[in-house]
Amino acid sequence: MTDPLERIAAALERLAPPPPASADPLAHPAYLWHGEVLEAARGFAPLPLDMLTAMDAQKASLIENFRRLAAGHAAHDVLLWGARGTGKSALVASTAAATGLALVEVATASLDSLPRLFATLAPVKRAFVVFIDDLGFSAPSEARALRSLLQGGAEARPDNTRLAVTSNRRHLVPRDIAEQESAINPRDAVDDALALADRFGLSLGFHVIDQDTYLAIIERYATSYGLPFDPVDAVGWATRRGSRSGRVAWQYVVDLAGRAGVAIDRGKGA
Repeated sequence: MTDPLERIAAALERLAPPPPASADPLAHPAYLWHGEVLEAARGFAPLPLDMLTAMDAQKASLIENFRRLAAGHAAHDVLLWGARGTGKSALVASTAAATGLALVEVATASLDSLPRLFATLAPVKRAFVVFIDDLGFSAPSEARALRSLLQGGAEARPDNTRLAVTSNRRHLVPRDIAEQESAINPRDAVDDALALADRFGLSLGFHVIDQDTYLAIIERYATSYGLPFDPVDAVGWATRRGSRSGRVAWQYVVDLAGRAGVAIDRGKGA
C-alpha cells in the first residue's frame, strides 16, 4: 500500500473498529441500548415482586399492563413518578421479569436514537419494555421528539414495544409561575409543559413513606436474608440520612449484612 491516503484510512479503521454485533433479541432477559446495537445486560437479577413493599396498588396496575403486553394485547406506555428512592425502577425491572417481558434500558443521552431501536425491535417475535430511568427535561421543547414517538407522530413505537419511564417530576418538565406571566397565551405554555406526561396511558405515583412503612420494608428484607435488626437503630439510620425511603431501607439492610459478615445481592436498586 503506497498511497498515503490509503495508509491513513487503514490506520483510522484500526483506531475505530466497527461496533460490536447486536445481541440476540430473543436470548436474554434484559438489554442495554446506547444508540447503535442491543447489548445483553450482565447480572440482571431483579427482586421477586413479593419483596417490594408499600406499593401494592402500583404493583397491581403495572403487572396487569405488562401481562397485556406480553400476551400481545393492547397495553399502555407507563410513567412512574414521585419521590426519589421509592422503588420505581425496581418495580419496572421486577415486573418485566415476572411477566416474561424483555427489558431494554435506554440511556437518556440516547433518546434521539429511539426510532432506530424501535426499528430493531419491531420485527422480533417478542414483547419489550423500553425502560428510561430518571427522565427529566429542562424545557418543554426538549420533550417534543419523545411526545411524537408516544402518540401522534408519523413513526410511533411498534405494537410489541411499550415505554416505561421513571421520573421525580410528575410532568417531566419543570413548572414555573413565570410561564403564565410571560406567554402571550398562558394556557398554551401550560399545555406544552404537560403534553408529554399526558401521553402516557398509565401514570403511577410514588410518595414519601412514613416511619411504620419504612420499618416494614426493612423487616421484609431482613427476614428474607435472615438478618436481625433493631427498629431504633433503623430509625437512627434514616435520621442520619435525612430521609426515609425504600432506597434508604435497602442501604440499611446492606449495612446490617456487612456487620454480620454476610454477602447479599439484590440486583437493580430502588
